[in-house]
Amino acid sequence: MAPDRLSVASACGKLLSQAGGSGPDRSAMQVFFHEAQRQHDPQHFLVAGTLRPSPEQPARIDALLAAARNLGLEVQSPGDAGMAPIAAVHSTDYLSFLQTIHERWSALSGAGPEVVPNIHPEGRSLVYPAHPAGLAGYHQADTACPIGPHTWHSAYWSAQTAIAAADAVLRGAASAYALCRPPGHHATSDRAGGFCFLSNAAIAAERCLRAGRRPAVLDIDLHHGNGTQQVFYERQDVLTVSIHADPSRFYPFFWGHAGERGAGPGHGYNLNLPLALGTGDDGFLAALAEASERIRLFGADLLVLAVGLDAFEGDPFAGLAVTTGGFGRIATACASLGLPTVLVQEGGYLSPELTRNLESFLASWLRPAPSGR
Repeated sequence: MAPDRLSVASACGKLLSQAGGSGPDRSAMQVFFHEAQRQHDPQHFLVAGTLRPSPEQPARIDALLAAARNLGLEVQSPGDAGMAPIAAVHSTDYLSFLQTIHERWSALSGAGPEVVPNIHPEGRSLVYPAHPAGLAGYHQADTACPIGPHTWHSAYWSAQTAIAAADAVLRGAASAYALCRPPGHHATSDRAGGFCFLSNAAIAAERCLRAGRRPAVLDIDLHHGNGTQQVFYERQDVLTVSIHADPSRFYPFFWGHAGERGAGPGHGYNLNLPLALGTGDDGFLAALAEASERIRLFGADLLVLAVGLDAFEGDPFAGLAVTTGGFGRIATACASLGLPTVLVQEGGYLSPELTRNLESFLASWLRPAPSGR
């Protein structure tokens, strides 16, 4: 597959070099974050039968904020757009679950401090469980999304952060960065999973769609954005593209394969570009060129970019091998699409280089496009 992607990279580079105009002004960016996002503090998750400390810690926030501040970017607190933009993507059953399950769980005799499922349905029939343990199994896809006393509050403001960034771009900003934590791209319309509770990138894309735009979602996280894919899988009004480690041997395992192209009216509007484990900068950029060509063909007039930094060679999940400098090259390639862009933070876990990786990405994004383009 690599030779095909490299040839697409060359073709896409020629298209970009021939494009007229300079696109949106890339020299400024609005940044959004809400302090309530610190309150979600998951303690554990289960990996290969071993209980381990969750890597999705509040300390991630400080590492990411440092990158924005090192670049002189002002961090704004989002306003409250209410439930409607969230309910445009998530079912009311699920939203009720997220808001109430910890209190109901805590009332059980002998319940642990976090809501963690111990049973999952074979198929999700019309039977909707009444017991908290059954609800947990119905609405939580795995053990990597424990729900604590403050999870809903943090997830709500994470989603509002994405909404605020979308609204900034809809008002005319060239780009806006949403520091979303907890992340969102593994959350489906009615299930949490993989550290995610509300599907922030999907919420932002739906917000832009309803404002009359034609958005594409590009997910560059290490892991496949299965939640975002599920939200739009049977639709043709939003293109979804994900570049990620091959799920044959990597989370989320059951989604993200190249053959998943959408269903019904959405057939052909979903593109997965799985990469062999250990792929580095050049292989990632070749896939990104293929993704960019598909976005161009879709005629998108706005991009929602799910920014994962966990493809880093030193990330705790160790799936791909993108370098710190590689994130700058990835940012330049994404920005060269010339689209107004909502950047939504997804993964990227604690390592000494996390701040530098986001700084590399954002600095390259903010660099003005070469004159003559």
